[in-house]
Formats: sequence, structure tokens, C-alpha cells
Amino acid sequence: VLVVMAFLIGATSAGNFNTDVTITWGQPRAQILNKGQLLSLSLDNTSGSGFESKYDFLYGRFDVQLKLIPGNSAGTVTTFYMSSQGAAHDEIDFEFLGNASGQPYTVHTNVYAQGVGNKEQQFRLWYDPTLAFHTYTILWNPLRIIYMVDNIPIRVFNNYIANGVQYPTSQPMKVYASLWNADDWATQGGQVKTDWTKAPFTATYKNYNANGCIVNGTTNSCTNKPRQSWQTMGLDANAKKKIQTLQQKYMIYNYCTDLKRFPQGLPRECGLPKF
Repeated sequence: VLVVMAFLIGATSAGNFNTDVTITWGQPRAQILNKGQLLSLSLDNTSGSGFESKYDFLYGRFDVQLKLIPGNSAGTVTTFYMSSQGAAHDEIDFEFLGNASGQPYTVHTNVYAQGVGNKEQQFRLWYDPTLAFHTYTILWNPLRIIYMVDNIPIRVFNNYIANGVQYPTSQPMKVYASLWNADDWATQGGQVKTDWTKAPFTATYKNYNANGCIVNGTTNSCTNKPRQSWQTMGLDANAKKKIQTLQQKYMIYNYCTDLKRFPQGLPRECGLPKF
């Protein structure tokens, strides 16, 4: 169930940044290289940089390979996420929080629905994400959101609208990526600041692949087409076992266990089945 499913999405060309994305800020710190096969984002003490997809999607599977900032990356945040617009926006986040040289990165995940987030889970990675490219995946369908690292699920957020839990179902989202300075909170709660003598900081993306339903006004590229596997994808027994093992070993924060943060009671979804 964790195999990438091929899906034609009209005008997009999977894996080519020239075709699929627009650099939106921080030029010339963001650069598309190798005839669209590679994209680098850089941060210095003047600005970071970022890009967004040329298309809006309502559900899909979104993969990118990413190599993070080597060495001392404290204070920096590298992202791969989805978001709609407006105060009541929906958002699905992958954020990679830098750390002092030799310390592990923190992978920060969060889900917003109708402008409300507060659903953070954080993980340590089981490898050095600065030495080679690794694949990060957001799968978003009407049933659930699945976060994956190298095709291994690390988190699931289910659609529990029937139980009074908000879930992103109606607002098309673009794919975004960025590299920016957040040394007021990113590393050890802001205790470790960005060392600008190490700048510029650079993260590199490749093999961006968006398999989803493109929305443009009232049109949807999935209308009247055969249902694709990602549209109902869940976790089989083996994947459930993997995610449980991984969370036991590598999860360092779970909002659903933070009783100090929620003294009036944990969010409703925390008491519902995880998978």
C-alpha cells in the first residue's frame, strides 16, 4: 500500500521544477538547476527563500526528496507543506528544525483545519538527513492524512468530522517549501541561535511528484476518472506495526499526551482510534 501510484494530472510534469513550481520569494537564494531536476533554497542574514506549486489540489499524494542543511543548522527551519489561503485556512506541515552540529534534526508535523492547528507531533530521524536525499510524503485523501519518510508511515491523522473534529475537506491547497530563520523558537525552544558565520545555509530538493486532483475554479481533474489507489489508501497490518514501532522509538512530542497544555481535557480526536 505504500507504493507511489502513477496518476496523470493534466498539465503537470512530475519531477521537473521548471514545470511544476514557482519561486515566490528570496531570489536569487532559490535556484532551479539541472534543467529543472534540482532546486536549492538558501538562507542568509538578509532573507530566506521559498517556492510554491503552480497548481491547487484537493487531495493527492505529494512526494519530494530533500537533503537538509549540513553542520550547524541551529535556528533554521526547512519546510515541505501544503496550505490554502485566508484566516480559516487548512494546512498540512512537514517542518525540519535545525540543530547544533552533531545533534539530530527535529521533524515537526502539524495539521490545521479551518485555521486551527495545535496538533503537533515531533520526531527524531533514524538517519542523518544531511548526507543524502530522503523522500518525504504527504498523502491527503478524504479519509486520512498520512505522513511518510522513505515510504515508512510516521503519522496518521484521520477524518473524524462525524465525531466533531475538523478535517481539511473543501479548501484546495498548494504545495509549498521554504527555508527561513526561526531562532526565536526552532532549536531547543530558542535557546540556540543561528550562527550567521555559517551562512549561507542551503537545503536541496529533487524528484518532486504531485499525484492529485488539480482544482481550477469549478473544475477538478479527477472528475469522471477512475478512482486511484491513493484516494482510499490506508495502512495494512504491516504498516500499522511499523508506525507503532517507529513512534515508540522516535516520537519526542505528542500533543495527545500533553495534559499540561490541555488542562480542560485532551482534544477529542486523541480518544479515538489512531488508524
